[in-house]
Amino acid sequence: MVLLVERLTKLYTKLENHHHHQLEADVLSASLQAFRSDVSNCLNQLLLNSKPGSEILSLSWIQQCLELLPLINRAFAKLVVDIDYPMSSWEVASLDEYFNYGLHLLELLNYVSSSLSHLAHARVSFAHALSLLENSPSLAIKHLKVIRPQSSSKDFKGQENKEGGDEKFSSCKERVVNQALKEIRNIGVWVCGVVLACLSGEAKPYLEIKQLTARFNSALLIGVDSCISDAVVEKVEVLKEVKELNNAAASLASAIASGKSSDAAKDLERRLGVFEKQLEALEKQVDNLFSKILAGRNELLLGVRPRKQ
Repeated sequence: MVLLVERLTKLYTKLENHHHHQLEADVLSASLQAFRSDVSNCLNQLLLNSKPGSEILSLSWIQQCLELLPLINRAFAKLVVDIDYPMSSWEVASLDEYFNYGLHLLELLNYVSSSLSHLAHARVSFAHALSLLENSPSLAIKHLKVIRPQSSSKDFKGQENKEGGDEKFSSCKERVVNQALKEIRNIGVWVCGVVLACLSGEAKPYLEIKQLTARFNSALLIGVDSCISDAVVEKVEVLKEVKELNNAAASLASAIASGKSSDAAKDLERRLGVFEKQLEALEKQVDNLFSKILAGRNELLLGVRPRKQ
């Protein structure tokens, strides 16, 4: 009788533990699905804000692209809170994933910043031409050279992240966080690839970075990528604002030659003012992203250090 009671107790305990683990797995799965839904909504919003054709290739649209980065990071932070799994509890696999993701983004954003600086320098050259217009019109024409995007010479294929394959995790929470990290990493670098392609007027950064993200095969990216791919790859050209500036500068050069430059000069000056504000907004946005990524890395390091002490 005693043995029977012991066996029934063990069986009941086993069933209770199984039920508890299954319940936890269901809750975690629901949290991961909610995270993916939040990220998908962000990507769909980008699609809604996107116009067909070359209208995508504009500074205002690039700004909308970069806005995705803090949004998906916010969705990830919410997931971490929802499942009660702070950085201090993460295993090595997720710590490495987060650390490498931040490092990769910082490098890509550095190239974005360099491209914006190149455009800012070209704007200054046009502004200088306007200042020379009254006293040295012939010299002004020399500063009205066509703005050419900064070509991307970087080989992004060398930045490939190795996937862990059949990784084994000690907890369901670790698995959920690791999967979510891979989602935001791939979307984050994909965004930078699109932005770099727009700024450089070349499909190369986008195509090479797309190869890196293809290994994870994120279902969240399929819809938005198929829509944007045509504009970035098949219709890739200089940004809309840059094209308009170049046309205005060419008109001014022709007007100077004919001795009637007043209206053309005002048009170029107006466009330069708008262009300057757009560049400043983008540069500020990139700087803020830098700061947030560095803050996240510092938080990670502070959480890991106590383990090693």
